[in-house]
Amino acid sequence: MDKIKTIINKEWAEVFKNKLVLFSVAFLPLLLTALPLITIYSMQGLAPEEMASTTQGTPDEFFGDVCIGLNEADCTTVYMLNIFTLLFMILPVMVPVTIAAYSIVGEKSTRSLEPLLATPITTLELILGKGIAAILPAVVVTWLSFGIYLFAARLMTNATVFARMIDPMWLLAVFLVGPLLAVLAVCAAMMISSRVSDPRTAEQLSGAVMLPIILVVMGQSFGLFLLSRELVLVTAVVLIILDAVLFYLTIKMFQRETILTRWK
Repeated sequence: MDKIKTIINKEWAEVFKNKLVLFSVAFLPLLLTALPLITIYSMQGLAPEEMASTTQGTPDEFFGDVCIGLNEADCTTVYMLNIFTLLFMILPVMVPVTIAAYSIVGEKSTRSLEPLLATPITTLELILGKGIAAILPAVVVTWLSFGIYLFAARLMTNATVFARMIDPMWLLAVFLVGPLLAVLAVCAAMMISSRVSDPRTAEQLSGAVMLPIILVVMGQSFGLFLLSRELVLVTAVVLIILDAVLFYLTIKMFQRETILTRWK
């Protein structure tokens, strides 16, 4: 455990010197928190008829079960906020990917990986330390931003709308699926980072991990499908399995005997 803590502290000391990492950790949460709040504030000035007219057809045709028990204005507000809540599932993917993509290839480029591998640290301890160092800031920042978002939204919306915002489905999505997505993204990024020789290439390839989440946001925004508690739980189970498989592959693909010479 002490070795893992040492790796985590070392990663944070080195990685957060990178301006790009600091930008992603600080700016993105601020943006994704402010954007929905600005939208709520701007929608308060609209009349119910104007809010309802932003969609075509009746509310039930476009929003599905989201509108049950809500008037048209509240339904539109809830639907918009649901889309913004999905953005908090992008945060735990975007932030750690930047850190994890640099974690191995960055040390190869600065020649600091060789002395690290010469220490009596196992591959499991090394991967765990680097993974936790990437995941923990992303999860903490996501939960903190989501808490601020809920607090501000409670002050700006009525009780009916806020009750839909704290639906167990969204709490599961942010507090369970979010960290699982972070683990998935970090494992994929570290595998890529161990197989390339350029930090920029690692960051670009690792960015592809965000594509499925972006597609989910787009599908929800266009009404192609609506998230449900059942879908969120199924997603969590699938992610647990994928995380276990990718973590195993990350350890297996980190060939410490040849990593410094094979991928130059």
